[in-house]
Amino acid sequence: MTWLVAGLGNPGERYANTRHNLGYRVVEELASRERERFRKTRFVAADTAEIRYAGERVVLAKARSFMNESGPPIASLVRKHGVDPEHVIAVHDEIDLPFGALRVKAGGSTAGHNGLRSLERALRTPDFSRVRLGVGRPPGRQDPGDYVLEPFPKRDEAEVAALVDDGADAVLSLMSEGLQVTQDRYNRSAPREG
Repeated sequence: MTWLVAGLGNPGERYANTRHNLGYRVVEELASRERERFRKTRFVAADTAEIRYAGERVVLAKARSFMNESGPPIASLVRKHGVDPEHVIAVHDEIDLPFGALRVKAGGSTAGHNGLRSLERALRTPDFSRVRLGVGRPPGRQDPGDYVLEPFPKRDEAEVAALVDDGADAVLSLMSEGLQVTQDRYNRSAPREG
């Protein structure tokens, strides 16, 4: 059986440390743990790395298109590798969760997230898992689109690193232990203590 973990984000150095690129950072963390590198995928606008976990093949993916157009390249990879949508895990930033919160869920609405909307449309189903990483709401009247494209403040770097680490662990748990165990272990409404 093959899993596909789609880290949602925007390509390019300009976006690397923005709130919108937490999904990219989680799949990069998973590849780094196994000393794997991302490579361009022939005929698909995505970079992929392959790892094995709990005896399963895992394709880590980052679309090379922008977030709101990330669905078609990910759907192409799903077809190319014969992955059932129920074995697709999308990892993404979430403004509806406080900064540092983490939620794992299967299916459901896109809650206005353009990356999820694109993915759901391209897969023709909402029945994939999501690892949602809280970035909080923008302060005052700041536009949410501008907010998620800003880098995290330096003071938050330790919490961001912990969130990326826990997001990667939650992905692995989802594949090996299932939804309920993963939700019980990783779902939280605030940054991790200590």
